[in-house]
Amino acid sequence: MKKKSFSGTNNYIASEQLIEAVNSSIILEKPLLVKGEPGTGKTRLAEEIAATFNTDLISWHIKSTTKAQQGLYEYDAVSRLRDSQLGNKKVHDIKNYIKEGVLWKSFILEKKPVLLIDEIDKADIEFPNDLLQELDRMEFFVYETGEIVSAKQRPIVVITSNNEKDLPDAFLRRCFFHYISFPDEKTLTDIVKVHHPNIKTNLLNYALSSFLEIRETPGLKKKPSTSELIDWLKLLLADDLKPEDFVKNKNNLLPPLYGALLKNEADVELFQKIAFMSRRES
Repeated sequence: MKKKSFSGTNNYIASEQLIEAVNSSIILEKPLLVKGEPGTGKTRLAEEIAATFNTDLISWHIKSTTKAQQGLYEYDAVSRLRDSQLGNKKVHDIKNYIKEGVLWKSFILEKKPVLLIDEIDKADIEFPNDLLQELDRMEFFVYETGEIVSAKQRPIVVITSNNEKDLPDAFLRRCFFHYISFPDEKTLTDIVKVHHPNIKTNLLNYALSSFLEIRETPGLKKKPSTSELIDWLKLLLADDLKPEDFVKNKNNLLPPLYGALLKNEADVELFQKIAFMSRRES
């Protein structure tokens, strides 16, 4: 019987290249490193893979202060010292002071889970290197108890990056890589219809045209993402805006409810400046 594979879901439009990348990483048993603009569905991908295989999703959202050791386990020496001073009996078992990390939790599950290491590029540059051996061998040593924790089932590992910093070559060599390109207009239309199935064609066409014009504006500091398009359309539908409202607004260049798309004052000022120059020329 053929093994189940990922092919996208009703809630997630995946390109053929992305589907191929997911299934290749599963066959090779290598972490899937996914890069792309913020808001292109990298984190959501892990959720949909877990849904496809009907398995647990264990998420590790990385911050600038996150250390690799936290993903394995943490030993609370301070609590143990305090309990020893208070005469607490549990102090005699060191396991009471060891907190399992996300890798540990994913290793001990009976069914192969999906392990998401989200936004790995936010951490210190040494963070990926510190996880090399554990992700490669799928085991680690607990110094305080002398035990080795090995994966019962090798998890499906999805690692996301917004490309804020380069990752070490040794780490990249152990991953299967895929870059999620910004979707074309047809794919954007399919994505929108997943989230807003009842949207009228005229409104969708005008909104997409306006959205893509904003993205292609030279000098824009932050291009609006797919997720911001979805949010913007939700607001347009809630306000019951119609295509003619876009036409009325055309002289201003800034679309209705533009705060969902433009996220800094420099970009708003850029559009106001373009609008001013346009009026002046006319």
